[in-house]
Amino acid sequence: MSTTFTGQDRPELQKAIEEIVDSGFVGMTLRVHDERGEWVGSAGVRELGESAKPPIDGHVRIGSVTKTFTATLVLQLVAEGKVELDTPADDYLPEFGLDRRITVRMLLQHTSGVFNFTGEVYEDGTVAPGITWSGQEWVDNRFKAYRPEELVGLALSKPARFEPGTDWSYSNTNYVLARLLIEKVTGRTYAEELQRLILGPLGLSGTVAPTTQTEIPEPHAHAYYRYEEAGQEKTVDVTRQNPSWISSGGDMISTTQDLQTFISALVGGKLLPAPLLAEMCTPEPKVGYGLGVFVQDTGCGGTLITHNGGHGGHAGLMYSTPDGSKTLTASLNYVDDAALSMGEAFQKATQRLVNEVFCGGQAGSPDEAAEPTS
Repeated sequence: MSTTFTGQDRPELQKAIEEIVDSGFVGMTLRVHDERGEWVGSAGVRELGESAKPPIDGHVRIGSVTKTFTATLVLQLVAEGKVELDTPADDYLPEFGLDRRITVRMLLQHTSGVFNFTGEVYEDGTVAPGITWSGQEWVDNRFKAYRPEELVGLALSKPARFEPGTDWSYSNTNYVLARLLIEKVTGRTYAEELQRLILGPLGLSGTVAPTTQTEIPEPHAHAYYRYEEAGQEKTVDVTRQNPSWISSGGDMISTTQDLQTFISALVGGKLLPAPLLAEMCTPEPKVGYGLGVFVQDTGCGGTLITHNGGHGGHAGLMYSTPDGSKTLTASLNYVDDAALSMGEAFQKATQRLVNEVFCGGQAGSPDEAAEPTS
């Protein structure tokens, strides 16, 4: 077992997270695994108005990092011979009347063109709204339960963004369809398949697919949301919420330790046969998205396999070198709002961490593959 170092053993890492917190976050936990062993540290506070730091073993809502787990499950079913990547998704989910040109691969790669049920922003700046996931309306209704079929139904009632396979656009709908495909093909729930194929084999006891559960296991840092009501700014604790509005596009809860174990096992070939892992990590040209992972340039001559995600005051970060020799996982807690005003700080934070951990603090600007929202 490698030694875990904390705090001042790597002062440059502690300084980085303290400065990131000072840029506007409530708290942060960072875990780095490399040739020097494992380092973990935290900065900021667990809860507004308190002095305790975020717990280094804390649970966090990981947002779109969920997509990497979902894609891995689908690829494991491909390995078991239950699913084929280049078969029309309609063959597995005939009830939705999907365009027959949309393959399973296109769902995982965001090249299906299916409308994003959380809304679309088009190149000309026009916005097509989807379900409510921001502002006071979301806060007031944050315990509402959605069925995944509802989210897909909403998306399919809207025009497709482009012809299947002709472009790339990030759509949470793709991953809700992937979840329904997993359940249809196996006859088991997403959570059961996750346990069978990933959580059980890797011993990820801190990771949960909550579906409609509102609780988050202790220990955890608190998540916040800010909005205006009658001219007054309100900040509310939204740590407890029903994440079914995002479903398998971003509902999971994990820890920095479990994310570290997961990404190193994934890139290390413990979850997928080599040919499927290679397909997963082959980026499409437009933004460099593989199958459930971004393939990102470090800016200093290397490549990273990564997915980030966040919403509603919690965020998870997950990065690994392609050989798994160096990993970075992190959790953030912050005050979110409808304007996504932490978005720029989130991008700068991820860039700072990539520079610090993968480039020795010397990098230029990496290709940014962070998703600040689910």
